[in-house]
Amino acid sequence: MAYALVLKSAVLLQQGHLAQAYPLLRRSQQLADSLHLDISGRPGEFMLDEAWARYYVARQQYTPAEAHWRTALQKAAASNLNMLRPKLLQELIRFYDARRQPEQAQQYTRVYLALTDSLVRSQGRFYVAQYEGERLEQAQSTQITRLQQAQAVQDLRLRHRNLLPGGAAGALVLLAGLGGVLYWQLRLNRRTLAQLRATQQQLVAAEKWAFVGEVSAGIAHELQNPLHFMKRFADVSTTMLERMDQHAPAGLEYDIMAGLKQNLQEISQHGTRASSIIRDMLAHSRAGTGPRHPTDLNALVTEQAHLAYQGLQAQHPGFQATLTLDLAPELPLLEVAPQDMGRALLNLLINAFYAVQQRANTTESGYTPQVEVRTRQVGDAIEIRVRDNGLGMSEEVQQQIFQPFFTTKPAGEGTGLGLSLSHDIIQKGHGGQLQVQSQPGEFTEFVMTLGA
Repeated sequence: MAYALVLKSAVLLQQGHLAQAYPLLRRSQQLADSLHLDISGRPGEFMLDEAWARYYVARQQYTPAEAHWRTALQKAAASNLNMLRPKLLQELIRFYDARRQPEQAQQYTRVYLALTDSLVRSQGRFYVAQYEGERLEQAQSTQITRLQQAQAVQDLRLRHRNLLPGGAAGALVLLAGLGGVLYWQLRLNRRTLAQLRATQQQLVAAEKWAFVGEVSAGIAHELQNPLHFMKRFADVSTTMLERMDQHAPAGLEYDIMAGLKQNLQEISQHGTRASSIIRDMLAHSRAGTGPRHPTDLNALVTEQAHLAYQGLQAQHPGFQATLTLDLAPELPLLEVAPQDMGRALLNLLINAFYAVQQRANTTESGYTPQVEVRTRQVGDAIEIRVRDNGLGMSEEVQQQIFQPFFTTKPAGEGTGLGLSLSHDIIQKGHGGQLQVQSQPGEFTEFVMTLGA
């Protein structure tokens, strides 16, 4: 009866009949308390706390609603209901996102991502075990069939000795043909299973990143407005102080005004960097979502290389470097998202030119900044290498270089999301590989492999 009351109250809540749903929820709570009903029983899932949470949200009583959402999640975890926990985590994330509580939303987002990864790995192991069992059963059935056929051939040989040569040859041909068919079928099954696994992983990753993108977009939108006003007021205040400089008194008051001006400039600079981080977060959530069509990678590499070089020269007038493009002729067109792939290449090239520019600033005698980009076709894959003779990276830095928000640049010069975004576009968005090789003080080379 308690299960039916909860289901009926859920329908009434969806229709907006809060007054009619409340007595049903009270009666369900009394039955649950008296009978000690668990969240999962023989009739199914007993989602009383979820119904209470939706009731309080509809009444805009968010404190008890939050308590009931958390209680439902705790009960699902205690009962090991792994298929129910992701749903409750998504509801909590949407609840905090709607309440403009980005810290709690991010906390439960991390829990959701860790749980879905664990479920995907468990499901993958189940599929592998299932396939191995089916393959073993198929092998045993094949062996029994072969033994039966061999026995039939032996019986036929004893009954028809005069037809022995022809019958034996026919049986051998039949067995050979059967063995060939079974071998071909086994190879086809293995290839199909591998394709299904890859498709499953891509679908799970796409769903996960779509949800993360939705949450990130909401958080970024809420942060952009206060950042905009903060920068605007800092710029206005700086302008007012500059106008007051003409009539500023000497001594302590002048020092205070100068300190205020410097503080406002730093607020504006950090606000600009925060806006850049938000833009990179949104780009992260959209990685690999652009339309794909056959693309000339040589033309794309050439365009992004010149764009990165010109951008560095605009920031540092007078800087010169040797840009070498070693592009393989007649490179086949590759199905990629040009906008996303161009962003990934541009990030790699910007880092290369930054590295040689930083080494040139050390006033090392005889040093010539060099950046080289090579494209090659290796089997069915296309390989793109971006190499510079800059400062290089240690082994410890190489292990962390693709992690979000990790950067070796000074504070204020980088968000730590450029290489992480390139890594996601190439590997998660296009199924390729991105690796790094480096020697401190000698070189750094990023190797991108696509289409394998």
